[in-house]
Amino acid sequence: MSDSLEPISITDVEGFSFGHWTNREAATGCTVIVAPHGAAAGVDVRGGAPASRETDLLRPENTVEQVHAVCLSGGSAFGLEAASGVARELESRGIGLDVGPTRVPIVCSSCLFDLAFGDAFVRPDVEAGAAATRLALDGNATGLAEGTVGAGTGATIGKLLGMDRAMKGGLGARAFSLGALKVGAISAVNACGNVVDPITLEPVAGARVSADGTQIVDLEEGMLDAGAGLTMPLDRTNTTISCIVTNARLTKAQATKVAQMAADAYAHVIRPTHTTNDGDTIYVLASGGDDAPACPLDLLGLVATRALEAALVAGCREAEGICGLPAARDL
Repeated sequence: MSDSLEPISITDVEGFSFGHWTNREAATGCTVIVAPHGAAAGVDVRGGAPASRETDLLRPENTVEQVHAVCLSGGSAFGLEAASGVARELESRGIGLDVGPTRVPIVCSSCLFDLAFGDAFVRPDVEAGAAATRLALDGNATGLAEGTVGAGTGATIGKLLGMDRAMKGGLGARAFSLGALKVGAISAVNACGNVVDPITLEPVAGARVSADGTQIVDLEEGMLDAGAGLTMPLDRTNTTISCIVTNARLTKAQATKVAQMAADAYAHVIRPTHTTNDGDTIYVLASGGDDAPACPLDLLGLVATRALEAALVAGCREAEGICGLPAARDL
């Protein structure tokens, strides 16, 4: 195994296909990660009010062993409807758990809150999920678009001081190889806090000093200065949702552990993170079979953390400003 990480496209991770559905006018969308041949899966849910589907199936004591897709979506709880479209499209292609008369695709889903940003009454629906799935399976993409696309279309960050001083978040997708091991991460960054570069610790995007300003406030120091007078607006309207993909072979319990380890990326990049206003979820999908590259679990967790850090930063750096909010590239 090589001793250094090499950047690769997330589409180079075997066993997975990816697709977006985007509505920029309404500032919402969804992103689908399909495992046509199934993948072992785990999840780490740290949010206080997550909007999710089929996460209980990923508990190690439950009997379903393979997941066929993860749908990351805007629309808050309404966006869970998109996962039904993913399931219908997969069933039409014979992808899913064989139950006799048909195949039942196992589709996990998590949603972020974007209703207060664009059009609150346009959400990813059944057809949106099906369209993203068709693109994933038929698009023959050599890369995956990042920024203001898919689940990141309505993502915003730095909202602790109010939406008028926030900035545009987005969707990032980054991956690395370590010898034969491949690990990628997709993240829709819709955090209450700021996003910083984990290497330089410089701010990438976040709460601005004023609504027309370009300087980013240090939110953690601001919270300390506020002390007992601190208020937390925009309750339950923030969620960063992510999916790790790897060609390693994992059990459900191991995949869950990798998801827990990868959550460190949130703490490294988002300041503050895991607040009472954030509903954070990370999935892990592992496509590897008997010939999968061998890798110590702790090493895999480290690579997953690095990939997710890069995806979180990319989601903000690649975003374009819409609906009156600037993005990092605009400043």
